Amino acid sequence: MIVVVTPFCSRGIVSGLGCLIPNRYTLIYSLSQLECVGSVESGLTGMTWSPDQELVTLTTGQETIIMMTKDFEPITEVEINQDDFGEDKFITVGWGKKETQFHGSEGKQAAQRSLSFQPVQPALPWDDRKPRITWRGDGQFFAVSVVCPQTGARKVRIWNRECVLQATSEVVNGLGQPLCWKPSGSLITSTQRHPNKHSVVFMEKNGLLHGDFTLPFGKEQVKVKELLWNSDSTVLAVWMEDLKPGENDHPNTYIQLWTVGNYHWYLKQSVHFGSEPLRAPACVCWDPEKPLRLHLLTRGWASYTYDWGWSTERSHGTDCHDNANVAVIDGDKILVTTFRQCVIPPPMCAFELQLPVPVNLVTFRSQAQRTNELAALTADGHIYVYGQGESRNLKRDSNITLFRISHLHFLYSGGGVENGGVPGVSGFKVISAPLTSVNARIFYTDSSELSLTEWKDSTGNTINLPRPCVQTALCTLSGEEHLIGLTERSHLYIGDSLVASNISSFVVYDDFLLLTTHSHMCHCLNLSTLSIKGLQSALSSDANQNDETVRKVERGSRIVSVVPQDTRLILQMPRGNLETIHHQALVLAQLRKWLDSLRFKDAFECMRKLRINLNLIYDHNPTVFLANIEMFLKKIDSINYINLFLTELKEEDTTTTMYPCPSHSVSSSASGKGGKKVDIICDALRSTMETLDPQKYCLCILTSHVRKTTPELEIALQKVHELRGESRSVSAEEALKYLLFLVNVNELYEHSLGTYDFDLVLMVAEKSQKDPKEYLPFLNMLKTLEPNYQRYTIDKHLKRYRKALHHLSECGEEHFTELLNLVKDQRLYSDALELYSSNSEQYKTLSVAYAEHLVEQQQAEQAGLLLWRCGENARALQAFVSCTSWRNALAVATHIPLPPEQLTLLARDLAEKLLEARRHTQAALCLEQYAKDCEEAISALIQGAAWEEALRLIYLYNRQDIIETDLKSALLDAHSNQTSFLESQKALFIRHKNRLTVVRELKAKARLELFDEDGPDCADAELYSEASSVMTGSHLGSKYSRSNSRISSRSSKNRRKAEGKKQSLKEGSPFEDIALLNTLTQIIIIVDKMREEVHSLLKALVLFQFDRAASSLQRDYGELLQLVETALPEIWTDNLQQGQTPLTGPNSTANSIMASFQQQRPAVPQNEALTAPKMRIAVKWKLSILK
Repeated sequence: MIVVVTPFCSRGIVSGLGCLIPNRYTLIYSLSQLECVGSVESGLTGMTWSPDQELVTLTTGQETIIMMTKDFEPITEVEINQDDFGEDKFITVGWGKKETQFHGSEGKQAAQRSLSFQPVQPALPWDDRKPRITWRGDGQFFAVSVVCPQTGARKVRIWNRECVLQATSEVVNGLGQPLCWKPSGSLITSTQRHPNKHSVVFMEKNGLLHGDFTLPFGKEQVKVKELLWNSDSTVLAVWMEDLKPGENDHPNTYIQLWTVGNYHWYLKQSVHFGSEPLRAPACVCWDPEKPLRLHLLTRGWASYTYDWGWSTERSHGTDCHDNANVAVIDGDKILVTTFRQCVIPPPMCAFELQLPVPVNLVTFRSQAQRTNELAALTADGHIYVYGQGESRNLKRDSNITLFRISHLHFLYSGGGVENGGVPGVSGFKVISAPLTSVNARIFYTDSSELSLTEWKDSTGNTINLPRPCVQTALCTLSGEEHLIGLTERSHLYIGDSLVASNISSFVVYDDFLLLTTHSHMCHCLNLSTLSIKGLQSALSSDANQNDETVRKVERGSRIVSVVPQDTRLILQMPRGNLETIHHQALVLAQLRKWLDSLRFKDAFECMRKLRINLNLIYDHNPTVFLANIEMFLKKIDSINYINLFLTELKEEDTTTTMYPCPSHSVSSSASGKGGKKVDIICDALRSTMETLDPQKYCLCILTSHVRKTTPELEIALQKVHELRGESRSVSAEEALKYLLFLVNVNELYEHSLGTYDFDLVLMVAEKSQKDPKEYLPFLNMLKTLEPNYQRYTIDKHLKRYRKALHHLSECGEEHFTELLNLVKDQRLYSDALELYSSNSEQYKTLSVAYAEHLVEQQQAEQAGLLLWRCGENARALQAFVSCTSWRNALAVATHIPLPPEQLTLLARDLAEKLLEARRHTQAALCLEQYAKDCEEAISALIQGAAWEEALRLIYLYNRQDIIETDLKSALLDAHSNQTSFLESQKALFIRHKNRLTVVRELKAKARLELFDEDGPDCADAELYSEASSVMTGSHLGSKYSRSNSRISSRSSKNRRKAEGKKQSLKEGSPFEDIALLNTLTQIIIIVDKMREEVHSLLKALVLFQFDRAASSLQRDYGELLQLVETALPEIWTDNLQQGQTPLTGPNSTANSIMASFQQQRPAVPQNEALTAPKMRIAVKWKLSILK
């Protein structure tokens, strides 16, 4: 379809298959048809489609507005010039009148003037006097700028979508013809000619002016043809043309791009088209999809597409000579801020560079020691180089198209340039951005003229990026040089690899790559330890709690600069203000550098300011720190700093907890010497300080005593006491006051009392808040006591009972009763026994008291030993008998000695207690050897199933009659009991084993049903994804008892209740499978332990020719053992013992299999029920003589 504008027709609207272009009338010509859809007698003067393409607005020669649908059906027609203000007319409430306002130097006379006679200036001479229509971005309002027939001046009226007048602009003298509504809807843009300047002005929806900025041209120099906002309202394009023709009688044409930040308008780009007619723009428009793409059609039918991007130009130095410069383009000025010295938010700056023409590109030099120098590319194609005290001007190569330059960088090869040129500069790197591909090219200054060549890497391959990038940088990744690029769509590329797709800004500093993301995180990654895949993984994974490489930042933050050899990272917020943060990765890297180079003061001050734990000074490299303690003290050279360091010491190794070392560094955080870390540091520092200057470091020495793991308060107090009466830099009062700051006054008072130095006690008490009536009577009482008893009283008051016991033992025998009471009260029996000789009466008294205490503690055997060794044999015998220590009891009875009758009674009494405790063999020994009763001894052995020992005594004492009367019947009874017990255990084992199989099948079915119903992403899916039915059962239970598994464990009672439920064999209980496993384990252990007992019974049965009974018992027991051994792999499967495996099989579904793969978790700690019991297969129990 072709749009044809016909200037010879008087009226008409013709429709074809496309859009309209306004004129007196418009024809739309299709290759197949031409249709007229309406006519206007007065002709058409303007037309615009609404943003949603649903409405079309036309202005006519009769000063009316016609609104039509997209099918050119008329909706309404209204007059443009109306006397009414509109629906949004201002309402006055009678206050705030012009006459009541402050008029400054004009005085009250200004209030008397009439405002109605101010002259209104007509439209500008070059105004084409045609209407201009512009729509708001949401299509709800449109504005029309027309020349008022009464005043001849332009006026803007705002209409809604129904073509109802909303507001009329105030009188604006010199209002220009361009009109453009900001897509975001906040302001309407136009131009205004002042007596001395030309401005771009903004109006609100109510027609009132709201801000402006001045164009950088002289009076009567240019006229503005069009104003164009880009789609996201961030850039305003101003299309201008000179009023006076140039050298070839044609005016120069310009397009300028303006942006706003912190309420200041910046001229960022200026494109000059010269005065050649064919190069002048005929049509300019922004791309509707890409906000920073501008399309331009020249009168010579040449089409250009400009792609711009936001970039921050910063200096690239890594040493302390670099000032962390950042340059901002502002028309013909470069605003430079040195962030090393100050943080100044734009539009303010540290200094300005004034150039003759507007600047389009800026870059800083990369050569070491000269990174503060910059180069600027101006709109006329010149490159200006600025350094300290000098500036250079280089002309561009005429063969290089200016429109294709997108990046400008310094390159340095180390040599100068012959035949003139810029000394020390070997080239400028320029990345060309054609529409088809992206490759890097370099300007070389090998001669007086610049040349252009492709940029290749070390292997000879051309460096290409998959997409045009608005920011690029060089970095060294794993020892290899790479090119990093960031596209306008936030894609970050390293070479041709996509690393991340949510990056808002980045900067390369030293070995670090710093990035901000659209998820409001700031990453600081160490390039020397990562590959490209490592970077991708680091940017895609979530941060750990102690991950120093990631931190949160304010929404929309972008990186401005990093201060070299410092910890400051400068960010800019969307509203334009700057913030300085100290990224932990940068801070820790810099601290490690300072500590490695022994710059302790720089590291300490940085850690103190940024609240980094001071333990890192030691933990980073303990060996180096301990070897350079003297240097540490001299460089810190501050008593307060040393005390601060000592007070922050703790046993934790901060390089493994708070500040983990990078993976590439060798951890040297092991302690330099054996012992506790805090004690090592305190002792080492104190030793060095006492050597250097004990008077200067007096307070630090006190701190080193107090901060030890076991505070040495007595030593610290003694050092304070030594300061009294001496003229030193620190007085005793100051030292004591400082000590009270470190230690609680009551605790310090008690420790001073423990030194037994009353002068020191009084000195501490005077500094405390204690009432003298509280401590003076007590101290006076102590002074009247004998020295040892005085110390005993003090130690007892301080609850140092062991020291009190020692001092009381030195007070003489008259205080032994008090000592014995102290021993009994504080249970210091062992300590008291060490203070007396073993043959003294006090030792015997203490032993008896100790024995009585042990009897009360149910330790009668140890009490008997104490009584026996101190000669209390009768009481020792009583203690041994009470605890059934039969050997010691009989030994003491023999040692006493007891009469034979009493010894026999004692032996029978002990045998009776041993039989109650089922210690039949020991009871038989007492009856045989001490009671001389062989029959009772044999009976005890038969009762305990000690068949072989019973036979020995039968034949020893010639009592074969017992074989017929007792032994054989006991053997048959034992056989019957064992047989019935084995049958019951076998039935119980089979029943529990079958039930366990059923429970597992039910829970596997329930798990599959849940996956089929809800899928693996449901809230309860995690409960069903365990390794086996046992694990799911412990978390899930049956379908109807799921909630019962949520057992609270907040108290011991609840925990016991939960454990009890786990042992419940009730069918359907949530832990039934766990209880079944526990029961099966107990059955197996009991059956396995019967090997020796069955073996002994089989031998006895065979001896007395009970072969049939022995054979049946051996067969039954063997079958039960075989059943258990066969069932072990079925009960304790590999899944149960090794963890989770993917759930597959004929009954599985897609959801269950996917969940089985996705929901794998670390193995749960195993308990006894989850581990198969071990069978003692090596124990031989069978008799081969039996079938």
